[in-house]
Amino acid sequence: MTRGGAVRSLIRRFAVLALLLAATAVFALPFLWSLSISFQLPGDVFGWPIEFIPAPFTLDNYRRLWTEIPFGRWLLNSAAVAVAVTLANLFFDALAGYAFARLRFPGRNLLFVLLLATLMVPAHVTLVPKFMLLNALDLVNTYTALIAPATVQVVGIFLMKQFFESIPGQLEEAARIDGCNRFQVFWRVVLPASRPALAALAIYTFQGNWNEFLWPLVATTSSDRFTLPVGLAMFRYEFRVEWTLLMAGAVLFALPTLIIFLVFQRLFVQGIATSGLKE
Repeated sequence: MTRGGAVRSLIRRFAVLALLLAATAVFALPFLWSLSISFQLPGDVFGWPIEFIPAPFTLDNYRRLWTEIPFGRWLLNSAAVAVAVTLANLFFDALAGYAFARLRFPGRNLLFVLLLATLMVPAHVTLVPKFMLLNALDLVNTYTALIAPATVQVVGIFLMKQFFESIPGQLEEAARIDGCNRFQVFWRVVLPASRPALAALAIYTFQGNWNEFLWPLVATTSSDRFTLPVGLAMFRYEFRVEWTLLMAGAVLFALPTLIIFLVFQRLFVQGIATSGLKE
């Protein structure tokens, strides 16, 4: 490479690095500001200039979360609902995806196309019918109302189907020769080989249900059934907003999904990258 080409390559690298740093700042600054507000006194929120290191520094907002409001109950509700929905999706989505990938039955392709077509229906359209159904079953303001409508997702079925089609069929044939029935092949051979896709589905499902606001707002009527997003929204009153409490709750609310993604990032990226491959 000539000296001029080396210089141009170096300039391009610095330009790309500068763009990446700028993008990182754009996404990181709101989170850092929220973190700063969570350690400020209520009267310092709108102070100017903005101070990312608050003075005075206080932990009182986090203390108030645990002592003055049922934050622990909302946290437990969110965790229970998100974990239950995630486990249900891991099983049912994988089971349905395996059926579409490996079983041959009349109308399989048509049924799969119809399932994909439901993705074009906005979630708001089904909001009222779901509520009316649960209300008729006397399930409003219960954990069942929060969990049951989300136990299966078409996106999860599609993801698992695509991944299963990339698994060599010889593995399943060997298991069948050893005497395994169809479900045993699925449970003992296919699922263990699908850990990247399962990890991607688990992260996607957990994060989606952990952040869900609209459906818990509609399906719950008492504070002991609120999830964290609904509970945090209660800090916005008619004439004022408890910004310091709201930001302290938002910081704690964001930690679980951040930790889960960092721990399982490699499996998540691998699952997404290989879900479109076929044998």
